[in-house]
Amino acid sequence: MMLGTYKNLDYRHLQRMTDERGMLQFSSGSIPDPSSGYTVDDNARALIVALQSNWEERTEYALRYARFLFRAQRSEGDWCNWLLPGRGFVNDIDSDDSVGRAFLACSQGVSADIDEELRLLCRQMVVKALSEVKNLKHPRSMAYTLIGCSNLVKGFPEYSRESFELARRVGQNLTNLYFRNRVAHWRWFEDRLTYCNAILPHALFVYYGIKSDKKTLNAAQDSLRFLGDQLYARGYLNVVGNRGWWVRGGEIPLFDQQPIDACSLVLACKQAYEVTGRNEFSEMGELAYSWYSGKNILKMPLYNQESGGCHDGLTPDGLNANQGAEAVLSLLLANQAMAGTKQAEKQDSKKIGTDNKVVL
Repeated sequence: MMLGTYKNLDYRHLQRMTDERGMLQFSSGSIPDPSSGYTVDDNARALIVALQSNWEERTEYALRYARFLFRAQRSEGDWCNWLLPGRGFVNDIDSDDSVGRAFLACSQGVSADIDEELRLLCRQMVVKALSEVKNLKHPRSMAYTLIGCSNLVKGFPEYSRESFELARRVGQNLTNLYFRNRVAHWRWFEDRLTYCNAILPHALFVYYGIKSDKKTLNAAQDSLRFLGDQLYARGYLNVVGNRGWWVRGGEIPLFDQQPIDACSLVLACKQAYEVTGRNEFSEMGELAYSWYSGKNILKMPLYNQESGGCHDGLTPDGLNANQGAEAVLSLLLANQAMAGTKQAEKQDSKKIGTDNKVVL
């Protein structure tokens, strides 16, 4: 199946990477590496992929991922990020971001219409986590929390008021962070860009959907356009490389480029289009998605048609041969988002005409 069709890709590699415990972290080539263990980060993303799919086996796999998250959650409400065979859960790679990702995934599961056990697990985890995510301070973990709380406002009536108040506080903090750090040639939330950068404007677009605050919308649009201006400068997407990241005043490192960053842009652009109806964001999303099929610095596709997986990144020496969990989940999430955007464009063209403008 060609990548550019925006139809659902198959789930061969996701299945290959998943066993009875959950989704494994790494692979050697396309072969899963059980010694790498399982992370909350990957199983949270995998839960979202399963929930958003029309895959006939999605209930079985969604339950595996939700049960993993349930086992990984501590009594305080946060999550232990890494399960190693023979050692159990270890806290070596715990992070605020993994807590935020797990909270976001569970927020989508609380109203899932596919299985009662799944809903109960996610509701229990969300309730335990609410007191913990209030204290997350890193911008990306705040962004995951903001999206999660926005989901709960609509999907978990028993906690809608508490979720809205937390979303309002986090949304204001993230918006203020942008305006404190923004300068003429650096329209961003921090003094550097690292990974999953687009999750920050993405979260603000989501928040605008439950509280129509023009300051928040301006921050979301300006920061996403800043990413577009910088990362599409060559006519195709160059995500920020992980060899040093991009520090204000410095050069954007070109390698290694990772699939999660292209996915982050696709998701942010989808949300931006849904909120504003502006074609510029739809076009940005298209270009970000085409990174996977070869419109990138190496002109090499990352989607592996033979395995159904996605290569782990672009390096100065070519494709990373490995096809781990994060990469294939990023591709599948991006694919789902693009399919949704195309459907929204068809609907909007009927509602608002060819100029594609929305009254804000």
